[in-house]
Amino acid sequence: MKAKDKAPISDPTKSELEILQILWKAGPSTARFVNDELNRSTRKVIYMSTLKLMQIMVEKGLLKKDESQFKHVYFAAVEEERTKGALLDRVIDTIFGGSAGSLLMQLMGNKKLSKKEMDEYQALIKKISEQ
Repeated sequence: MKAKDKAPISDPTKSELEILQILWKAGPSTARFVNDELNRSTRKVIYMSTLKLMQIMVEKGLLKKDESQFKHVYFAAVEEERTKGALLDRVIDTIFGGSAGSLLMQLMGNKKLSKKEMDEYQALIKKISEQ
């Protein structure tokens, strides 16, 4: 089996997650587009660094590459929800001792939540408790 056909061998790093976020939102894209988006929305990075990281991500199984065109197009090889879920599970296990409730309490105490978000969480909690 080729490296690019394998399942991901590790969790994405912070920089890899930034690239995945762009590809999940924009869909299949060139390395130039991804680099431009990183420069616009995240931080200044040089094109060759972005390209090299994306090539490594292909080897790790996080991205796939369509080489049928002159400009290679990259797309996420991992599902957004599954990746986020696995990372969240790891955070819950390592930081909150496996307690999703502790994570929720931390979120609810966080002053960064808007009134609307707080209302949505309270409605969700009420809905879950009624089941």
